[in-house]
Amino acid sequence: MKIGIFGGSFNPPHNGHVNSLTTVQKKMGFDQIHIIPNSQNPLKIQTEAPAPEHRIEMARLAFSTYGKAFQVDDCELKRGGKSYTIDTIKELRKTHESKDLFLIIGADNFENLSAWKDYKKILEEVNLVVTTRPGYQIPESENEWPDYLNGLVGESDFGSLELTTGRSIEFITLDDLDVSSSELRKKLRVGRPVEKYLPLSVESYIKANKIYRPTNEKITDYKKFTEFCAQVVFDKKGIAVRAFDLVKMGTTTDFTLIASGTSTRHASSMAENLTMAVKEEFNVLPQGVEGVDEGRWVVVDYGALIVHLFYDFVRQEYNLEELWTAGSEIKVKDSKI
Repeated sequence: MKIGIFGGSFNPPHNGHVNSLTTVQKKMGFDQIHIIPNSQNPLKIQTEAPAPEHRIEMARLAFSTYGKAFQVDDCELKRGGKSYTIDTIKELRKTHESKDLFLIIGADNFENLSAWKDYKKILEEVNLVVTTRPGYQIPESENEWPDYLNGLVGESDFGSLELTTGRSIEFITLDDLDVSSSELRKKLRVGRPVEKYLPLSVESYIKANKIYRPTNEKITDYKKFTEFCAQVVFDKKGIAVRAFDLVKMGTTTDFTLIASGTSTRHASSMAENLTMAVKEEFNVLPQGVEGVDEGRWVVVDYGALIVHLFYDFVRQEYNLEELWTAGSEIKVKDSKI
């Protein structure tokens, strides 16, 4: 059998997932695609997520009308802890040959595959299918290949590479639906329409089970919460820390906090420290975290509070404060000075 493997958080599964996998299944002629919700992405800060049973059921519902070619596999949730793709591949290799296994990833993950645990072993054990993603294109020439492929490419042809490991890489261009799970979660929490992005069965399940509630009940005063987060950032030597009350502006968030770091690593470190401090004090995880890998502009989403942490040079480019002049500034200062 020709088997596809597709992992992710599926928080929630959306029409972008469905479009990608049904297209890949047809173009590659897969007998079956294993859809594998992860337990925890080892390369991302942990965020709020529905219970595993909800994510499994939503994934099943999303693909329920597409027949036996799509199988939702709970092996990573059963294994628990950090989900490493190589461990999942080892399980599948017990019953399938390397030549029959194809790991399906987006062009963004293809660029950064060298950050994955045992990525060279992955390139020995499975073939890759790389799909386009909004904002990412598949490489069209040798000088666009990621550096980690140096010395691993045996032959190349338009749309495919043969690797010296004996495996192959196939590239597929999708008619992309520009949607992300993080944006969908925001829409769901503020009651925005989502029918064009979610399968109806998934949307109905979310509503019936009250997933993605609008406000976290553990934070009752978001102004004080903003001030708490500001102090955490001060403690980590954040620069030019400013906070704004945006309630009167009618935006999707009520408060925002902005600060700079002296480097990209400093910005990422502030984000990591903030999520740990909030978890310890309020037992709350962010609803989403973006940009921590690069550290140029890290966004930590707590629903009614959005925290922006910049490498200072990048902050000057965007000048976000100009967008918030209609709100009111909250005077925050380091209480330890």
